[in-house]
Amino acid sequence: MDVTTCLKSLLMAVHQYRENRTALNAAQLQKQVEEMSTVRCVLWSSEGHLQSQCVNALMELIGNTNTCQNLVGSIVSLLTYLACDGDSQLILHSSFSLISSVTAVVLHCSEHTLLVQCLQLLQKLTYNTATLPPTNHLHQLLRFIISTIQSHTDDIIIPCLGLMANLCRENQSVQAFVRSQDSVRSFYRTLLNFLDHSSLTVVVFSLSVLTSLSLGEKVGEKLFGPKNIHQTFQLVFNIILNGDRTVTRKYSVDLLIDLIKSPKIAEHLSRYAHFSTCVTQVSALLENKEPDSATKVLELLLALSVVPSLLPLLRQIFFKPVAPKLGALGNLGGREPGGGQHLDVGLTLVQWLSSPVEGAESCLLQALRLLRELLEGALSGSTLSFVGVLLPVVMELLKESIPSGDDDLVRVCRRSSTIISLLLVLCSEEKTRSLLTQHISAQLCLHQVETLLSCCHGNQPLTCAPPGTDGDLSQLSSHALIQTLKLMSHLRQDVPHMETSFYRVLQDQRTVTPLCVALMSPVALMVHSALSLLFEASSLPDFPAVLMGEGIAANNAFRQRSTELSLKHLPVQEIPPLSTVGVEDSNKSVSCLVEKIKDGLEVKDSCVSEIIDVYEQKLSALATKENHLQELLNSKSSALSQADRIIAQFGVQRAQTEAERSRLCALLKASERRKEQLQAELSYELLMVQRSKTDTEDLLQHNQRLQRDSEQHQELREAYNALLLRLSDSEQQLKDLQTLHQSLTKSSDAQKRSYEALQLLHNKVGVALAQAQCSVESLQEQIQRKQTEFSGVCEQLQQQQLELQVKEEQLKELQVAMETLKKDLIRTEQSRRDTSIKASSLELQKDQLEVKLKSKEDELNKHSAMIAMIHSLSSGKKSDVNLSL
Repeated sequence: MDVTTCLKSLLMAVHQYRENRTALNAAQLQKQVEEMSTVRCVLWSSEGHLQSQCVNALMELIGNTNTCQNLVGSIVSLLTYLACDGDSQLILHSSFSLISSVTAVVLHCSEHTLLVQCLQLLQKLTYNTATLPPTNHLHQLLRFIISTIQSHTDDIIIPCLGLMANLCRENQSVQAFVRSQDSVRSFYRTLLNFLDHSSLTVVVFSLSVLTSLSLGEKVGEKLFGPKNIHQTFQLVFNIILNGDRTVTRKYSVDLLIDLIKSPKIAEHLSRYAHFSTCVTQVSALLENKEPDSATKVLELLLALSVVPSLLPLLRQIFFKPVAPKLGALGNLGGREPGGGQHLDVGLTLVQWLSSPVEGAESCLLQALRLLRELLEGALSGSTLSFVGVLLPVVMELLKESIPSGDDDLVRVCRRSSTIISLLLVLCSEEKTRSLLTQHISAQLCLHQVETLLSCCHGNQPLTCAPPGTDGDLSQLSSHALIQTLKLMSHLRQDVPHMETSFYRVLQDQRTVTPLCVALMSPVALMVHSALSLLFEASSLPDFPAVLMGEGIAANNAFRQRSTELSLKHLPVQEIPPLSTVGVEDSNKSVSCLVEKIKDGLEVKDSCVSEIIDVYEQKLSALATKENHLQELLNSKSSALSQADRIIAQFGVQRAQTEAERSRLCALLKASERRKEQLQAELSYELLMVQRSKTDTEDLLQHNQRLQRDSEQHQELREAYNALLLRLSDSEQQLKDLQTLHQSLTKSSDAQKRSYEALQLLHNKVGVALAQAQCSVESLQEQIQRKQTEFSGVCEQLQQQQLELQVKEEQLKELQVAMETLKKDLIRTEQSRRDTSIKASSLELQKDQLEVKLKSKEDELNKHSAMIAMIHSLSSGKKSDVNLSL
């Protein structure tokens, strides 16, 4: 079914259910909601208005407490289906505020299945999304989640832990609220107990919550201290590698990224003994060609490459000497991964670039950015072989950048910008630049420039669109073009015809627009690049400097206009009475002037009406200018009020600063007094040191005695450790026996309950058996009566059987006669068919003979005519010739 039709049917069903909340309307609406779950519906398509109406209507039904639970469950399932897409998730969170509505359902829900569905929906909506500021609903939700996690109900723990991990991640207000609860210690203990859970998902969720809540606290220093941090690293890497669900892998990657944001933990990870092995195994997941797993793996590698202490280790992992394998590797695009032997990490990444999965454009860009981070500043002799393998793949990707639509233009610009930034890194060293010159050409650069210029100008020579129109595409294409020109500038002395092409592009009028956009960019690197290109282009004879100035002036005017419009949209306060009176007086004066003109200029000639029209137009123009001035006055008054508020805030901040300064002065005085006290104590301690020297000799002698005692203590300690091991074994056996005892007691209780149930069933069966005996006696009496009746019926049946035999004999005789008649009929039918066949053949022969006869007659007529002509020519007179047959 069409999407629009489904949406209209859903809206109609919602309207009917609102008007009349019957079971029939509820069932029809639930059917429409379930049908929508099978349709691919995009919230930002051309029917976005209709879809937003449907979502708003469904949210109203969810928020209404009178809506039946089954219908709410179907709506939540539909919203969960829509939230699977990342863009739809963002729209549902930002445009519709779905989180608050579903939170209200969770807080008032009584059905367990619906509660689990709502929690799963909230988990999807809050993943990697900026949540709302702390509100009463959010606080109630957090209390509910904490109490539910501590209640140990297995089927609801996973969505609660995932939702808590999303809410606590990078949200200081939520973290502070959770820490302020009275039950936070027991909550910590519950999370620590979950670290031994059998489900890896529960483990990673619990560890994520603990990381968010305690990473900067004392609890976090103990939990992620030097003794435990290496075990934590091993646990997280094992979950990333062995996680059976994509959700588990996502959260484990996010957890590790959050951990390495701490400098101490990043330093511990750099000293982790199995770091290289773990990164190699994680990178091997790229060989599976799964976009979801590859996205998270590349995101993790990018986060690791940003850490300065981990970047050298990553370079050692990625850029191992691979020269012996290059010859056997051959074409990277033709080898299938997963053949039982993993490639090196760097070659795995290059293989991903050579044969990317369809729909995994973000993975491709992440891989290129990762290579740029790894290669920047590390272009030494050990990486030359890797660059030699990488360059053909990258150049092939650059050649594939051919736009075919509006969406493809954005994709091409992003891909081109990322690839060219990587090539710019390779241009920083002479050896890698010489390798690059062997694969790149001036024609390829010109092709990229033409593609990006068409993105900037829409295939027109010079059309400077306003910066607010399709800003993403214009910014992306301008940045990619500036980077391409920078690359051409670096290679113009090494590649044939590159210098001529570079100067020709700089003098093209279409280059003015991307230069203007780059100069106005907030990115400092783009501004520097644009300035260097402008410095080189300004000395060229045909550079359009006038257009450049006009473009910069147009951009400045647009920004000024945008600022004015933003000031107009600020909340306007009440206008002073004086300005209102002035406007009313001016309006009255204009109306009086119009009346005077109309009264004074009565129709005396034909031009009076035209003069009145001219003055009315001028007056209307003055009125519009006056309205514009009034709008400016409103905006200025609002700006003035905003400035007053800022001044008041500044005064408050200044007062707070003065109070803080006075407090710091008092603290400084107190510290000086404390310093004097400490100096007195220090002098006293120096005296005590001199006295302690004499005691030191006594202590040395005592130390020798203690050393002998320590040897004895060591022997006793070894015996104690042996006893302690035996004790731990005994405790383990005791725990096993206790668990066995508990299971046996549970089984005995179950058997007792089953015995009691069977006893009750036995009593019921006895009562039913007595009743059945009574019914059997009554049935026997009925059977005797029926037997007497049956005997009479049997006699009648015998008579009817005799009559039936007579009828059957008559029927057999009739059947024999009918068979003979059938045979005669078949013979006559066959003879009639033969006769008709003969007649048809005779008719066919007759027709053929008639045709032949007619042809013969025609020939005879022709011959007779010829004979007559011959006789007439030969005799020269008439002769009667009988030519008849």
